[in-house]
Amino acid sequence: MTPSQPTRRPTDAAYGDRETKYPTELLNLPWIDVHNHAHTLSWDDRERYALAGCRAMVMVASGYHWTPYKPVRAADVRYLWDDAINRRPAIERDHFVEAKLGLGIHTGVRIENPDELLGAMGDYLELEEVVAVGETGVTPSQHVSRWELDEQRAVVEAQMELAADHDLPVILHTPNQSSDSGRSYRPELGTPGYEKNPGLGQDPVIDGENPALEAVKVDVEAARDAGLAEKRVVASHADPNNTAYLMEETDCYLSYTIGHSWLIGVDAGDVADAIEAYGPDRIMVDTDCANVLRTDPLALKRAILELYRYGIDPEAIRTVVLENPREVFGIGG
Repeated sequence: MTPSQPTRRPTDAAYGDRETKYPTELLNLPWIDVHNHAHTLSWDDRERYALAGCRAMVMVASGYHWTPYKPVRAADVRYLWDDAINRRPAIERDHFVEAKLGLGIHTGVRIENPDELLGAMGDYLELEEVVAVGETGVTPSQHVSRWELDEQRAVVEAQMELAADHDLPVILHTPNQSSDSGRSYRPELGTPGYEKNPGLGQDPVIDGENPALEAVKVDVEAARDAGLAEKRVVASHADPNNTAYLMEETDCYLSYTIGHSWLIGVDAGDVADAIEAYGPDRIMVDTDCANVLRTDPLALKRAILELYRYGIDPEAIRTVVLENPREVFGIGG
């Protein structure tokens, strides 16, 4: 029975159920970010990860955004790999977060001599700090320099073969459909919050009504041809456009990127929908925080609370943000 209130007149408290128990264990639940570019962030941003309870992260060193030259050469990408390897120990020392690496060849811009990278990649994958190949995957449209579909697919499949040989998962860059705000910015300005020069996008190499989904299907076919088990593929940037295909026709894991929901329209509500529809066992969440985007290092911690508010049980939340990443990437133990 709710005791009477000492207030002068009844307030909301007189009518509420004061016996309700809330999952305070979620406040201290550790979590793993399976895809970010934290080595490009500020010291303060990385400290926010630590303060919010991040146990471990996969810092993806592949990315054409940080190379000043276009087209990109193999030496440019290898510099990015080397820079992340060099800086990783200091990041762990300063923030007490287990920081591992993903190394791969991103197809967002054409790389002039990818075979040189593929020839060197095997030695990098032997490093203890490297826990994933990627991010990689076919991209429908490139920045500055077009990369034909068959050439992209060959590079992606070669990386998947290396992943299979080294028993590593692949972080797949799945193109998603951006949110529709109803208006467009001036084409010469581009999208505020995303430091990418507008007007330099190339004509798509995939035609059809849904190039983003077709790219994912090409990637899955490449994994099968490479002999890489689908359960070793983590489809980052999952969204409602590719969830049904990946969940119903593959054994891949899905990771929903929520660090820049303002840009791609994916948030904790989409994650909750996927958990309710398919269960938590193949679902993860990542931030994809990087210095070229307006991103939020606290996004994953916020998602933990939001998932509960959306009706997801604490045990399912733990599976998504901690147990699944531990199992797939072998970190955060």
